[in-house]
Amino acid sequence: MEFEALKKVAATVLGMDPEIEMDMTFLTDLGADSLDLYQIFMGVEEETGLHIPTEGLDKLTTVREAVEWIERAGKL
Repeated sequence: MEFEALKKVAATVLGMDPEIEMDMTFLTDLGADSLDLYQIFMGVEEETGLHIPTEGLDKLTTVREAVEWIERAGKL
């Protein structure tokens, strides 16, 4: 569920095809900057109803790390 929400929102924010894979990097593979990442997480919050902490988002580099971040937020 978290991965699907992330793919959907990231594709919308970045204006790209939703063919996003877990091992892709935000900067190199997806061309996302820190503002894009923030927008993606805010969109995922809306999609899932979870509160996702934003402190430390700038340290995330891969989609897999982001999905794990979202999953941890769901357990809080």
